This record gives sequence, C-alpha cells and structure tokens, in this order.
Amino acid sequence: MYVAWRDLRFARGRFALIGAVVALITLLVGFLSGLTGGLAAQNVSAVLALPGDRLVLKPVGTGAPTFADSSIDGDTISAWRNAPGVDRVVPIGIRQTRAEGPEGTGAVAVFGLDAGHGVPAPRRADEIIVSVSAATALGAAVGDRVSVAGSAFTVSAIQDDLSYSHTPVLSLTPDAWLALDERLGGTGSATVLAVSGSPAWDAVAADTGTVASTPLASLSALPTFRSEIGSLALMITMLFGVSALVVGAFFTVWTMQRAGDVAVLKALGASTPALVRDALGQALVVLLVGVGAGIGLTAALGALAGGALPFVLSPLTTLAPAVVMIALGLVGAAVSLGAVTKSDPLTALGSTR
Repeated sequence: MYVAWRDLRFARGRFALIGAVVALITLLVGFLSGLTGGLAAQNVSAVLALPGDRLVLKPVGTGAPTFADSSIDGDTISAWRNAPGVDRVVPIGIRQTRAEGPEGTGAVAVFGLDAGHGVPAPRRADEIIVSVSAATALGAAVGDRVSVAGSAFTVSAIQDDLSYSHTPVLSLTPDAWLALDERLGGTGSATVLAVSGSPAWDAVAADTGTVASTPLASLSALPTFRSEIGSLALMITMLFGVSALVVGAFFTVWTMQRAGDVAVLKALGASTPALVRDALGQALVVLLVGVGAGIGLTAALGALAGGALPFVLSPLTTLAPAVVMIALGLVGAAVSLGAVTKSDPLTALGSTR
C-alpha cells in the first residue's frame, strides 16, 4: 500500500475537512441545478407540450421572433397548410392576463387551440381548462366559474401543471380566445403554429416570412428564459470552476508535503505511473465520498423544498452535476501531481547533488 492510500487511514481529519468542502460545493451546485430546472419548467413547460415537429413564429421587422410579438394571420396559416409535406397545422393563440376564481385572483397565460392537440383544450366556448397551479391560486374546482377579462367560463377539467413565462396556463377554444384577445386590444391572430410533417422547412418559412424551429430551439424566443437560464448557468459554471480549484489546491499542498516519502518510494523501485495512480485513487475516494454526501443532502433538501420552491429533482439535476464534479476534481488533482512525477530519488537517499 502506497503513501496516498495510507493517508486515507491515518489522516482522517484532513480528509474529513476536504470531503466536507467538496460536499458543500456539490450541495450548492446540485441545489442550484434543481432550482434552474424548476424555474425552466415554470417558464417553458407549456411551450414544450405544444404539438408538432416545428413551432412557427413570425418576427417583427428584421429582429428575431418572440412569442410576445409574433402574430400570424390567416393567409400565412393557409400557406403553411397548403405547403407540400405538411401533415397538420395547429394555430395557437397565447395571451397573458389576469383571472378571477371563487377564492382568489392571479396572473395567467390563456391558450386558445382546438381540443386534442397536446395542451388540453375545452370543446365548448363557455368552458375553460385550468392547470393545477391555476386551480390552486384561484381556488377553482371542476364546475366552478372563472372570470377572464370580464368573461365567465365554467371549469370543465383541471389539466397537468403547465406554465408559460412563470404563469399557469388556462385553455380556451379558438373562438373564445379570439374574442378574449380582441377585448384586450389584440387582433385575434394566432401567436404560433404547431406544424407536423416533413416539408422544406426553410423554403416555406422564407416564403411566408416566418421562422420554423424545433420546440427546444424555440425556447430562445422567450426573452425571460434566455436571461434567467443564462444567469443561473453562469453561476453553476463558476461553482464547477471553484470546485476544481479547491480540490486541486488541496491535493497540491498535500502532495508537496509527502514529496520526500514519494521520492523514497521511487528510490525503492516504485514506478511513476504507479505513484500517479496511487495519488489519483486517493483523490477519487475523497471525491466519491464528498460528492455522494453532497448529492444526498441535495436530494433530501430538494424533496423538502419541492412544495415551496420550483425545484426539480431528477438525474439531470443530481447525477449529472455529480459526474462533472468528480471529473473536474480529478483534473484538479492531476494538475497537482508535479511533485510525484518530478521527485528525485537521490534526494530521498541523502544525496547533495
């Protein structure tokens, strides 16, 4: 057993310290990742639930299209429907406003589309479907009346908890949504088209003055999503960098402290690759214990905070950050191995050369 592995047995205090630091950094990264996932879901879950292979938006002027500005008229809808290779076109109207229920009011996003196309929609103009969070905020149940922009609708169902730009989704029929949009000063034109099929996407988009993107790529058309996720992703990246620096600095100091012992081992015939594996194995054990503890704390706290915070507990927000933390920690530890590879056996044997 080499020096690094013996340290694991005898220097428990130092390993407990670096393990605790790694666990805390992992907790920060994991919790921030879960919060990022929760905020993203509150921002875009309704967009990702829209049917179709591509979502079509119409830009204003020469700028990039956004859901807030897009307005698609009947001629554009007809052009997409008549394009070769198009199987289905679903016009969808989106309007943010306020709604009033039996026990409360709140901001909502009202979607207008035909029933049977991904996002649940009512079949009658006097009915409305509300999401779980909207039903909670408005105190509404099936059969209750909900008022939106001066019009009352009967709740026909409570759908999955879909959100759009951090507002819960309500669904109306296209005719009811058109009347609502006109009352709020809009034109009644669709906001986005959900298109299915295999047309020449770029050619049809160029002919109609629209932009066709996959549902995932279209998320950039939500300005709040870009700014919010960009800021959180930057913080996560910085935490990853801090973790690599902390682990690298710790093992650099530790490796320098045992440089003499390493030189003795080399003088006795230990190969440099074997000593490198020894040191990296030590770092891997510390990282596995620290990261494992941090992910366990993240899972426990995330489960407790799930009801109060928009937190997503999934492999993407736990296992993925854990793997990255371990990889970066090993990179930081590998950088510190100069003392191992450059240790002079003659120094350990007392040579003055």
